Amino acid sequence: MRTKRANIDSLNLSHTQLEAVFIHHEDYIIEAVKTKSVFNPATWSKAFGKALTQNIIEAKIIHSYLGLRLPLKTYSRSKDTPVVEFAGLHGHNERSQLLTQTLRELESQLQDARVTRIDIAIDYEGNMPTSIIKALSKTREPFRWKNTTYYKTAKEKKVNNFMDIKVYDKALHAGLDYPMMRLEFCFKNDYLKKVQLKDIESLYPKMQKSIKKATGLSVKIERFFSL
Repeated sequence: MRTKRANIDSLNLSHTQLEAVFIHHEDYIIEAVKTKSVFNPATWSKAFGKALTQNIIEAKIIHSYLGLRLPLKTYSRSKDTPVVEFAGLHGHNERSQLLTQTLRELESQLQDARVTRIDIAIDYEGNMPTSIIKALSKTREPFRWKNTTYYKTAKEKKVNNFMDIKVYDKALHAGLDYPMMRLEFCFKNDYLKKVQLKDIESLYPKMQKSIKKATGLSVKIERFFSL
């Protein structure tokens, strides 16, 4: 079977000293949105198109010299460990290129950060192959939410901290002028087992195996970092 290329689309990193990376970097400015003395939820919604959830006890926006805005969040379950989110690394647009450039520029300073989420994207120009849908449907039930179809096992709840599998129209989502469907695997904290960024490639074989088990698809996750 031919091996399909897969790409990292989103990456969440956490560390107790994460904010210091940006505070001491002249190319970044941190804007407080939710702290003990500040609460500007409309600013967050305008920047990221989604509301602050109750489990986010502190929220800040990182403004980069490239004009990007990155979310910096601290959750109630890990009050001393903020998380920075790089979402849309494989978005087929200018923003994804700038986001990729930003992450690669920061790579050496984030080596010890813990990986708390990785989204792996597998794109198809045109329709999603029926073989993949059939394979997913053998052990999972489809669950439609807005423009995305999630595939859940009987044991999984709507929200879990292990893994999500979803299919959606990437062309519609990203405003592309050509058809594209995306199969996406979201590997979360409980799956990733406290692996640091410097060891991220040690996760690739495990993730590739999980993708094959769920879909029958052989994939190779493209190398992203210069590790």
